[in-house]
Amino acid sequence: MFRVEGSPAGRAAGAEGFIPFALPDIGEEEIEEVVSALRSGWITTGPRTRQFEGQFASFIGGGAQAIAVNSATSGLHLALEAAGVGPGDSVITTPYTFTATAEVIRYLGADPVFIDIEPATLNLDPARVGEYLARGSRRNSVRAIIPVHFGGLPCEMDEILRIAGRHGLKVIEDAAHAIPALYRNALIGCLGSDAAVYSFYATKTITAGEGGMIVTRDPAMAARCRVMRLHGISRDAFDRYRAETPSWRYEVVAPGFKYNMGDLAASIGIRQLEKVWRFHRIRSKMAARYNEAFGDLPVVLPPRARLGDVHAWHLYVIRLADGAGVHRDRFIEMMAEKGIGCSVHFIPLHLHPYWRGKYGLQPGDFPNALHAYERAVSLPMYTKMTADDQERVIRAVGDILK
Repeated sequence: MFRVEGSPAGRAAGAEGFIPFALPDIGEEEIEEVVSALRSGWITTGPRTRQFEGQFASFIGGGAQAIAVNSATSGLHLALEAAGVGPGDSVITTPYTFTATAEVIRYLGADPVFIDIEPATLNLDPARVGEYLARGSRRNSVRAIIPVHFGGLPCEMDEILRIAGRHGLKVIEDAAHAIPALYRNALIGCLGSDAAVYSFYATKTITAGEGGMIVTRDPAMAARCRVMRLHGISRDAFDRYRAETPSWRYEVVAPGFKYNMGDLAASIGIRQLEKVWRFHRIRSKMAARYNEAFGDLPVVLPPRARLGDVHAWHLYVIRLADGAGVHRDRFIEMMAEKGIGCSVHFIPLHLHPYWRGKYGLQPGDFPNALHAYERAVSLPMYTKMTADDQERVIRAVGDILK
Protein backbone atom coordinates (compact mmCIF):
# COMPACT_ATOMS: atom_id res chain seq x y z
CA MET A 1 0.00 0.00 0.00
CA PHE A 2 1.22 3.51 -0.76
CA ARG A 3 2.03 5.41 2.39
CA VAL A 4 3.75 8.71 3.08
CA GLU A 5 5.38 8.19 6.44
CA GLY A 6 6.39 11.19 8.50
CA SER A 7 5.92 13.64 5.64
CA PRO A 8 2.80 15.65 4.84
CA ALA A 9 1.15 14.58 1.60
CA GLY A 10 1.84 16.85 -1.33
CA ARG A 11 5.19 18.13 0.02
CA ALA A 12 8.67 16.79 -0.62
CA ALA A 13 10.48 15.87 2.58
CA GLY A 14 12.66 18.65 3.88
CA ALA A 15 16.30 18.30 4.84
CA GLU A 16 15.40 17.28 8.40
CA GLY A 17 12.23 15.32 7.66
CA PHE A 18 11.54 11.77 6.64
CA ILE A 19 12.14 11.11 2.94
CA PRO A 20 9.43 8.69 1.77
CA PHE A 21 9.92 6.12 -0.95
CA ALA A 22 7.52 7.99 -3.26
CA LEU A 23 5.27 11.03 -3.46
CA PRO A 24 2.89 12.11 -6.23
CA ASP A 25 3.68 15.42 -7.95
CA ILE A 26 0.31 17.19 -8.02
CA GLY A 27 0.18 20.85 -9.03
CA GLU A 28 -2.41 23.58 -9.16
CA GLU A 29 -3.33 22.53 -12.72
CA GLU A 30 -4.60 19.14 -11.52
CA ILE A 31 -6.45 20.70 -8.59
CA GLU A 32 -8.16 23.25 -10.83
CA GLU A 33 -9.16 20.53 -13.32
CA VAL A 34 -10.71 18.42 -10.55
CA VAL A 35 -12.56 21.44 -9.14
CA SER A 36 -13.86 22.24 -12.62
CA ALA A 37 -15.10 18.67 -12.97
CA LEU A 38 -16.86 18.87 -9.61
CA ARG A 39 -18.54 22.10 -10.60
CA SER A 40 -19.60 20.66 -13.95
CA GLY A 41 -21.88 18.17 -12.24
CA TRP A 42 -20.35 15.26 -14.19
CA ILE A 43 -18.04 13.24 -11.96
CA THR A 44 -18.45 9.67 -13.23
CA THR A 45 -17.32 8.50 -16.68
CA GLY A 46 -17.98 11.45 -18.93
CA PRO A 47 -16.37 14.18 -21.04
CA ARG A 48 -13.07 14.30 -19.18
CA THR A 49 -12.61 10.55 -19.37
CA ARG A 50 -13.22 10.78 -23.12
CA GLN A 51 -10.72 13.65 -23.31
CA PHE A 52 -8.09 11.70 -21.39
CA GLU A 53 -8.58 8.68 -23.64
CA GLY A 54 -8.18 10.83 -26.73
CA GLN A 55 -5.07 12.56 -25.42
CA PHE A 56 -3.49 9.26 -24.40
CA ALA A 57 -4.21 7.69 -27.79
CA SER A 58 -2.61 10.71 -29.47
CA PHE A 59 0.38 10.48 -27.14
CA ILE A 60 0.96 6.82 -28.07
CA GLY A 61 0.19 7.46 -31.75
CA GLY A 62 0.10 5.00 -34.62
CA GLY A 63 -3.67 4.65 -34.69
CA ALA A 64 -3.94 3.39 -31.11
CA GLN A 65 -7.26 3.25 -29.32
CA ALA A 66 -7.24 3.98 -25.58
CA ILE A 67 -9.76 2.66 -23.06
CA ALA A 68 -9.67 4.20 -19.58
CA VAL A 69 -10.30 1.89 -16.62
CA ASN A 70 -10.16 2.13 -12.85
CA SER A 71 -6.85 0.26 -12.49
CA ALA A 72 -4.18 -1.48 -14.52
CA THR A 73 -5.35 -4.70 -12.89
CA SER A 74 -8.80 -4.35 -14.43
CA GLY A 75 -7.16 -3.34 -17.72
CA LEU A 76 -5.14 -6.55 -17.83
CA HIS A 77 -8.25 -8.56 -16.96
CA LEU A 78 -10.28 -6.93 -19.75
CA ALA A 79 -7.50 -7.33 -22.30
CA LEU A 80 -7.07 -11.03 -21.54
CA GLU A 81 -10.83 -11.59 -21.65
CA ALA A 82 -11.04 -9.81 -24.99
CA ALA A 83 -8.15 -11.96 -26.23
CA GLY A 84 -10.26 -15.06 -25.57
CA VAL A 85 -8.40 -16.45 -22.56
CA GLY A 86 -10.64 -18.73 -20.49
CA PRO A 87 -10.86 -21.86 -18.35
CA GLY A 88 -8.25 -24.49 -19.16
CA ASP A 89 -5.92 -22.01 -20.86
CA SER A 90 -2.45 -20.99 -19.71
CA VAL A 91 -0.71 -17.62 -19.88
CA ILE A 92 3.06 -17.20 -19.69
CA THR A 93 4.39 -14.45 -17.44
CA THR A 94 7.13 -13.65 -14.95
CA PRO A 95 7.18 -14.43 -11.21
CA TYR A 96 9.10 -11.17 -10.65
CA THR A 97 6.08 -8.88 -10.61
CA PHE A 98 3.20 -7.72 -8.47
CA THR A 99 0.48 -10.30 -7.94
CA ALA A 100 -1.99 -8.40 -10.15
CA THR A 101 -0.17 -9.59 -13.28
CA ALA A 102 -0.97 -13.21 -12.47
CA GLU A 103 -4.20 -12.89 -10.51
CA VAL A 104 -6.09 -11.61 -13.57
CA ILE A 105 -5.24 -14.91 -15.27
CA ARG A 106 -6.94 -16.74 -12.43
CA TYR A 107 -9.98 -14.43 -12.69
CA LEU A 108 -10.64 -16.08 -16.06
CA GLY A 109 -10.17 -19.63 -14.83
CA ALA A 110 -6.81 -19.92 -16.60
CA ASP A 111 -3.41 -20.72 -15.09
CA PRO A 112 -0.18 -18.73 -15.13
CA VAL A 113 2.98 -20.37 -16.37
CA PHE A 114 5.85 -18.64 -14.62
CA ILE A 115 9.10 -18.30 -16.57
CA ASP A 116 12.26 -17.01 -14.90
CA ILE A 117 13.77 -13.59 -15.57
CA GLU A 118 16.98 -12.46 -17.21
CA PRO A 119 19.43 -11.83 -14.34
CA ALA A 120 20.67 -8.56 -15.84
CA THR A 121 17.40 -6.85 -16.82
CA LEU A 122 14.99 -8.53 -14.36
CA ASN A 123 12.58 -8.87 -17.30
CA LEU A 124 10.96 -12.04 -18.66
CA ASP A 125 13.61 -14.19 -20.38
CA PRO A 126 12.54 -14.80 -24.01
CA ALA A 127 14.99 -17.68 -24.40
CA ARG A 128 13.36 -19.55 -21.53
CA VAL A 129 9.92 -18.80 -22.97
CA GLY A 130 11.02 -20.33 -26.27
CA GLU A 131 12.43 -23.37 -24.49
CA TYR A 132 9.20 -23.92 -22.60
CA LEU A 133 7.08 -23.70 -25.75
CA ALA A 134 9.40 -26.14 -27.52
CA ARG A 135 8.49 -28.90 -25.04
CA GLY A 136 5.76 -30.46 -27.15
CA SER A 137 2.40 -30.98 -25.50
CA ARG A 138 3.10 -28.54 -22.66
CA ARG A 139 2.57 -25.63 -25.03
CA ASN A 140 -0.88 -26.72 -26.21
CA SER A 141 -2.87 -24.85 -23.57
CA VAL A 142 -0.85 -21.62 -23.76
CA ARG A 143 -2.90 -18.78 -25.22
CA ALA A 144 -0.97 -15.62 -24.35
CA ILE A 145 2.19 -14.03 -22.96
CA ILE A 146 2.28 -11.14 -20.48
CA PRO A 147 5.72 -9.50 -20.43
CA VAL A 148 6.31 -6.96 -17.65
CA HIS A 149 8.56 -3.96 -18.33
CA PHE A 150 10.17 -4.06 -14.90
CA GLY A 151 10.91 -0.67 -13.37
CA GLY A 152 10.34 0.99 -16.74
CA LEU A 153 13.03 -0.92 -18.69
CA PRO A 154 11.52 -2.36 -21.90
CA CYS A 155 11.50 -6.12 -22.36
CA GLU A 156 13.15 -7.68 -25.41
CA MET A 157 9.93 -7.33 -27.34
CA ASP A 158 11.17 -8.31 -30.82
CA GLU A 159 12.03 -11.78 -29.60
CA ILE A 160 8.87 -12.12 -27.50
CA LEU A 161 6.72 -11.12 -30.48
CA ARG A 162 8.59 -13.54 -32.77
CA ILE A 163 7.97 -16.39 -30.35
CA ALA A 164 4.31 -15.43 -29.94
CA GLY A 165 3.84 -15.25 -33.70
CA ARG A 166 5.46 -18.64 -34.19
CA HIS A 167 3.04 -20.26 -31.72
CA GLY A 168 -0.08 -18.20 -32.44
CA LEU A 169 -0.13 -16.51 -29.03
CA LYS A 170 -1.55 -13.18 -27.95
CA VAL A 171 0.77 -10.67 -26.28
CA ILE A 172 -0.61 -8.36 -23.58
CA GLU A 173 2.09 -6.03 -22.23
CA ASP A 174 2.01 -5.18 -18.54
CA ALA A 175 3.19 -1.60 -19.04
CA ALA A 176 2.33 -0.42 -15.52
CA HIS A 177 5.90 0.90 -15.12
CA ALA A 178 6.45 1.94 -18.72
CA ILE A 179 5.29 5.53 -19.23
CA PRO A 180 7.10 6.89 -21.27
CA ALA A 181 9.47 4.01 -22.10
CA LEU A 182 10.65 3.46 -25.69
CA TYR A 183 11.68 0.22 -27.37
CA ARG A 184 13.66 0.54 -30.61
CA ASN A 185 12.74 4.26 -30.68
CA ALA A 186 9.00 3.51 -30.43
CA LEU A 187 6.80 4.11 -27.40
CA ILE A 188 5.62 1.03 -25.56
CA GLY A 189 2.12 0.63 -26.95
CA CYS A 190 3.33 1.16 -30.53
CA LEU A 191 4.75 -2.34 -30.93
CA GLY A 192 3.19 -5.44 -32.42
CA SER A 193 1.48 -6.66 -29.27
CA ASP A 194 -2.27 -7.11 -29.03
CA ALA A 195 -2.56 -4.65 -26.14
CA ALA A 196 -0.53 -2.71 -23.59
CA VAL A 197 -1.90 -1.77 -20.18
CA TYR A 198 -0.68 1.21 -18.13
CA SER A 199 -1.09 2.20 -14.48
CA PHE A 200 -1.85 5.60 -12.96
CA TYR A 201 -1.47 4.46 -9.35
CA ALA A 202 -0.18 7.01 -6.82
CA THR A 203 3.49 5.95 -7.09
CA LYS A 204 3.70 5.75 -10.89
CA THR A 205 5.50 8.13 -13.25
CA ILE A 206 2.20 9.91 -13.87
CA THR A 207 -0.82 9.40 -11.66
CA ALA A 208 -4.56 9.80 -11.53
CA GLY A 209 -4.67 8.63 -7.90
CA GLU A 210 -5.97 5.32 -9.22
CA GLY A 211 -6.65 4.20 -12.76
CA GLY A 212 -5.30 2.50 -15.84
CA MET A 213 -5.40 2.60 -19.62
CA ILE A 214 -5.67 -0.16 -22.22
CA VAL A 215 -4.07 0.63 -25.58
CA THR A 216 -4.77 -1.53 -28.61
CA ARG A 217 -4.89 -1.29 -32.39
CA ASP A 218 -7.41 -4.11 -32.68
CA PRO A 219 -10.90 -2.57 -33.15
CA ALA A 220 -12.63 -5.74 -31.99
CA MET A 221 -10.54 -5.91 -28.81
CA ALA A 222 -11.16 -2.22 -28.12
CA ALA A 223 -14.92 -2.65 -28.59
CA ARG A 224 -15.01 -5.69 -26.31
CA CYS A 225 -13.05 -3.91 -23.57
CA ARG A 226 -15.37 -0.91 -23.73
CA VAL A 227 -18.46 -3.08 -23.35
CA MET A 228 -17.04 -5.28 -20.61
CA ARG A 229 -15.64 -2.42 -18.49
CA LEU A 230 -19.22 -1.32 -17.62
CA HIS A 231 -21.45 -4.31 -16.90
CA GLY A 232 -21.52 -5.59 -20.48
CA ILE A 233 -23.85 -2.74 -21.44
CA SER A 234 -23.90 -1.80 -25.10
CA ARG A 235 -23.82 1.97 -24.45
CA ASP A 236 -21.86 4.10 -21.97
CA ALA A 237 -23.87 6.09 -19.45
CA PHE A 238 -22.25 9.24 -20.87
CA ASP A 239 -23.75 8.54 -24.28
CA ARG A 240 -27.17 7.85 -22.77
CA TYR A 241 -27.36 10.71 -20.31
CA ARG A 242 -25.95 13.55 -22.39
CA ALA A 243 -28.55 13.11 -25.17
CA GLU A 244 -31.14 15.89 -25.40
CA THR A 245 -33.83 13.48 -26.63
CA PRO A 246 -35.00 10.34 -24.78
CA SER A 247 -32.10 7.90 -24.93
CA TRP A 248 -32.50 5.66 -21.92
CA ARG A 249 -32.66 2.30 -23.61
CA TYR A 250 -29.63 -0.01 -23.50
CA GLU A 251 -28.86 -3.71 -23.82
CA VAL A 252 -26.75 -6.02 -21.66
CA VAL A 253 -24.83 -8.09 -24.18
CA ALA A 254 -22.43 -9.89 -21.80
CA PRO A 255 -21.85 -10.38 -18.04
CA GLY A 256 -19.38 -7.52 -17.70
CA PHE A 257 -17.54 -5.79 -14.88
CA LYS A 258 -17.50 -2.42 -13.08
CA TYR A 259 -14.14 -1.15 -14.29
CA ASN A 260 -14.82 2.35 -15.64
CA MET A 261 -12.71 5.40 -14.78
CA GLY A 262 -14.52 8.47 -13.47
CA ASP A 263 -14.01 12.06 -14.54
CA LEU A 264 -12.33 13.08 -11.29
CA ALA A 265 -9.48 10.63 -11.86
CA ALA A 266 -9.39 11.54 -15.55
CA SER A 267 -9.08 15.22 -14.62
CA ILE A 268 -5.83 14.49 -12.78
CA GLY A 269 -4.63 12.25 -15.61
CA ILE A 270 -5.22 14.92 -18.25
CA ARG A 271 -2.88 17.37 -16.53
CA GLN A 272 -0.33 14.71 -15.55
CA LEU A 273 -0.02 13.52 -19.15
CA GLU A 274 0.90 17.06 -20.18
CA LYS A 275 3.90 16.82 -17.84
CA VAL A 276 5.08 13.33 -18.78
CA TRP A 277 8.25 14.31 -20.61
CA ARG A 278 9.23 16.94 -18.03
CA PHE A 279 8.77 14.36 -15.28
CA HIS A 280 10.85 11.91 -17.31
CA ARG A 281 13.73 14.36 -17.69
CA ILE A 282 13.80 14.84 -13.92
CA ARG A 283 13.74 11.10 -13.23
CA SER A 284 16.47 10.42 -15.80
CA LYS A 285 18.74 13.04 -14.23
CA MET A 286 18.10 11.59 -10.80
CA ALA A 287 18.93 8.08 -12.02
CA ALA A 288 22.15 9.37 -13.59
CA ARG A 289 23.11 11.07 -10.32
CA TYR A 290 22.51 7.86 -8.38
CA ASN A 291 24.51 5.86 -10.93
CA GLU A 292 27.48 8.19 -10.60
CA ALA A 293 27.34 8.23 -6.81
CA PHE A 294 27.05 4.46 -6.38
CA GLY A 295 29.55 3.39 -9.03
CA ASP A 296 32.26 2.42 -6.51
CA LEU A 297 29.96 0.78 -3.96
CA PRO A 298 29.30 -2.98 -3.60
CA VAL A 299 25.99 -2.85 -5.45
CA VAL A 300 24.63 -3.90 -8.82
CA LEU A 301 23.25 -0.78 -10.47
CA PRO A 302 19.97 -0.85 -12.43
CA PRO A 303 20.47 -2.02 -16.02
CA ARG A 304 20.70 0.74 -18.58
CA ALA A 305 18.46 0.84 -21.60
CA ARG A 306 19.75 -0.69 -24.83
CA LEU A 307 20.68 1.54 -27.76
CA GLY A 308 17.41 2.86 -29.20
CA ASP A 309 15.48 2.19 -25.98
CA VAL A 310 14.44 4.66 -23.28
CA HIS A 311 14.07 3.69 -19.63
CA ALA A 312 10.96 5.17 -17.96
CA TRP A 313 12.72 5.13 -14.55
CA HIS A 314 9.60 4.34 -12.57
CA LEU A 315 11.87 2.54 -10.10
CA TYR A 316 15.52 2.83 -9.13
CA VAL A 317 16.49 -0.62 -7.85
CA ILE A 318 19.96 -1.47 -6.60
CA ARG A 319 21.02 -4.98 -5.67
CA LEU A 320 23.45 -5.46 -2.81
CA ALA A 321 26.54 -7.35 -3.96
CA ASP A 322 27.97 -10.27 -2.02
CA GLY A 323 30.62 -7.98 -0.54
CA ALA A 324 28.14 -5.42 0.79
CA GLY A 325 28.60 -6.61 4.36
CA VAL A 326 24.96 -6.11 5.28
CA HIS A 327 21.81 -8.11 4.65
CA ARG A 328 19.16 -6.45 2.48
CA ASP A 329 16.56 -6.36 5.25
CA ARG A 330 19.01 -4.78 7.69
CA PHE A 331 20.05 -2.26 5.03
CA ILE A 332 16.41 -1.09 4.73
CA GLU A 333 16.15 -0.83 8.52
CA MET A 334 19.33 1.26 8.65
CA MET A 335 18.03 3.55 5.91
CA ALA A 336 14.81 4.05 7.91
CA GLU A 337 16.90 4.89 10.99
CA LYS A 338 18.47 7.63 8.87
CA GLY A 339 15.03 8.96 7.96
CA ILE A 340 14.79 7.46 4.46
CA GLY A 341 12.05 5.14 3.20
CA CYS A 342 12.87 2.30 0.84
CA SER A 343 10.86 -0.52 -0.67
CA VAL A 344 11.37 -3.90 -2.35
CA HIS A 345 10.18 -4.70 -5.87
CA PHE A 346 9.13 -7.46 -5.83
CA ILE A 347 8.61 -10.45 -3.59
CA PRO A 348 8.49 -13.10 -6.36
CA LEU A 349 5.08 -14.65 -6.72
CA HIS A 350 6.27 -18.22 -6.13
CA LEU A 351 7.24 -17.24 -2.57
CA HIS A 352 3.69 -16.16 -1.64
CA PRO A 353 1.41 -18.72 0.07
CA TYR A 354 -1.32 -18.71 -2.57
CA TRP A 355 0.87 -19.19 -5.64
CA ARG A 356 3.23 -21.56 -3.81
CA GLY A 357 0.40 -23.75 -2.58
CA LYS A 358 -1.76 -23.61 -5.72
CA TYR A 359 1.02 -24.75 -8.06
CA GLY A 360 3.36 -26.60 -5.69
CA LEU A 361 6.21 -24.15 -6.24
CA GLN A 362 9.55 -24.08 -4.41
CA PRO A 363 11.85 -21.08 -3.79
CA GLY A 364 14.53 -22.51 -6.04
CA ASP A 365 12.21 -23.00 -9.02
CA PHE A 366 13.09 -19.53 -10.35
CA PRO A 367 16.67 -18.93 -9.21
CA ASN A 368 17.19 -15.63 -11.02
CA ALA A 369 14.06 -14.10 -9.51
CA LEU A 370 15.01 -15.40 -6.06
CA HIS A 371 18.58 -14.12 -6.31
CA ALA A 372 17.43 -10.66 -7.39
CA TYR A 373 14.76 -10.44 -4.69
CA GLU A 374 17.13 -11.32 -1.86
CA ARG A 375 19.35 -8.36 -2.76
CA ALA A 376 16.97 -5.77 -4.23
CA VAL A 377 16.25 -2.37 -2.69
CA SER A 378 14.13 0.34 -4.33
CA LEU A 379 15.49 3.75 -3.38
CA PRO A 380 13.41 6.94 -3.27
CA MET A 381 13.09 8.58 -6.67
CA TYR A 382 10.24 10.95 -7.41
CA THR A 383 9.97 14.32 -9.11
CA LYS A 384 9.25 16.26 -5.91
CA MET A 385 12.57 15.22 -4.36
CA THR A 386 14.96 18.11 -3.97
CA ALA A 387 18.67 17.92 -4.72
CA ASP A 388 19.26 17.97 -0.95
CA ASP A 389 16.85 15.07 -0.48
CA GLN A 390 18.71 13.00 -3.04
CA GLU A 391 22.06 13.93 -1.52
CA ARG A 392 20.79 12.64 1.83
CA VAL A 393 19.89 9.32 0.20
CA ILE A 394 23.30 9.10 -1.49
CA ARG A 395 25.10 9.91 1.76
CA ALA A 396 23.08 7.35 3.71
CA VAL A 397 23.72 4.55 1.20
CA GLY A 398 27.41 5.41 1.22
CA ASP A 399 27.63 5.51 5.00
CA ILE A 400 26.06 2.05 5.27
CA LEU A 401 27.98 0.35 2.47
CA LYS A 402 31.41 1.96 2.81
